[in-house]
Amino acid sequence: MEKLWTGRFSKRLDDKANDFNTSLPFDMRMYKQDIEGSIAHAEMLAKQGIISEQDGMDITEALKKLLYEIESGITPIKGEYEDIHSYVEGVLTERIGDAGRRLHTARSRNDQVAVDLRLYLRDECLEIENLITELIRVITDLAQHNIDTIMCGYTHLQRAQPITFGQHLLVYAFMLLRDLDRLRDCKRRINVSPLGSCALAGTGFPIDRVYTAQLLGMEGVSENSIDGVSDRDFVAELAFVISMVMMHLSRFSEEIVLWCSWEFKYIELDDSFSTGSSIMPQKKNADIAELVRGKTGRAYGNLITLLTMLKGLPLAYNKDMQEDKEAIFDSVDTVKAVLEVFSAMIASIHVNKENMRLAAARGFINATDGADYLVSKGMAFRNAYKVMGEIVALCIERGKTLEELPLEDYKAFSELFDKDIYKAIELEKCVSKRNSRGGTSPQSVREQISIIKKLLSE
Repeated sequence: MEKLWTGRFSKRLDDKANDFNTSLPFDMRMYKQDIEGSIAHAEMLAKQGIISEQDGMDITEALKKLLYEIESGITPIKGEYEDIHSYVEGVLTERIGDAGRRLHTARSRNDQVAVDLRLYLRDECLEIENLITELIRVITDLAQHNIDTIMCGYTHLQRAQPITFGQHLLVYAFMLLRDLDRLRDCKRRINVSPLGSCALAGTGFPIDRVYTAQLLGMEGVSENSIDGVSDRDFVAELAFVISMVMMHLSRFSEEIVLWCSWEFKYIELDDSFSTGSSIMPQKKNADIAELVRGKTGRAYGNLITLLTMLKGLPLAYNKDMQEDKEAIFDSVDTVKAVLEVFSAMIASIHVNKENMRLAAARGFINATDGADYLVSKGMAFRNAYKVMGEIVALCIERGKTLEELPLEDYKAFSELFDKDIYKAIELEKCVSKRNSRGGTSPQSVREQISIIKKLLSE
């Protein structure tokens, strides 16, 4: 197969070097974007009179036909081509001759691969955006069904204060909303056309870069031709955004794994999203959540790969940049697969409300409310804090909860205590009174759900 860069060389590329150099096995997934970019380029060349109108039409028609054939399976992508760009140009030239050879006028593979990658990642961003949105909806729906479900809120993995399961779930919805915002912002920077930058210095042909960008639905053009071909910051940025998504899902997965354990038993995953053991018959493992947690490291690794690849590159284009594709492709594939299965897994969750409430009742998590009670009676908070700490110690010694401790024992610590202390430390009361904006009360959780639904509808 004749290389695009023949003429200067007297020897063919060594077979091992050729295999090492080729990127077709992994960049072939950009065939659609390469053809779309080539069609836009050809139309611009014809409009500007750089190639004839007939050549432009012949190129466009042939490229559209090739796209159809690839997508329908008529023409599989194969052959000893260096990359998807040489494949498309090679097949085009075989079919229409000299007209195909004119396509690359005022274009380099440097700006060609850059626009292909931008178009591809733009399309993938949209898919990821839709998957994140769906997961947020699933989480919000589960939260809506658990607005009144009381559970322990934790700090340092120690029982801290009573909260609602609905509020806890919405934490992840808000995390993902920020991820969604980051993704959309990243997509805006991705959607910039480098076409016309050529190898690095631009071109002397009277091209219309803005017209090409408009044909491709891109929001603008790179304003510096060297910058247009020499950076992959948009790739690294997307890898970072994906890493953030995976980090949030990994944290959620960690909690799911804990909640499914017999030590917690807060939730149970559906059998269709669980696995068993080959030797222990009783086991029901949260393997899907564990895999999500594990694949997060994979996304991090891809981000580090990209940053490391870029960190020492002189301007402009270097072959090192070929290494951007496998890393970002893997991150994209990983996060899409994770988001899809995660939504289905969350939708399958059975919530053990009784277990959650029982754990909350046994953890002295209403001690802060007891201190607040004393403060409402006139005691300084720090003094109230000490009193409740001593009462908790007494309860632990006697094996009682705060609700079970007799009133006379309360009064031994402070005469400010009265029978209304039991109402003050009632878990439902503790939760319902925390109705400050963003708080855990059912009222506040409903408001948070409304905010999320409004943001998703915009």
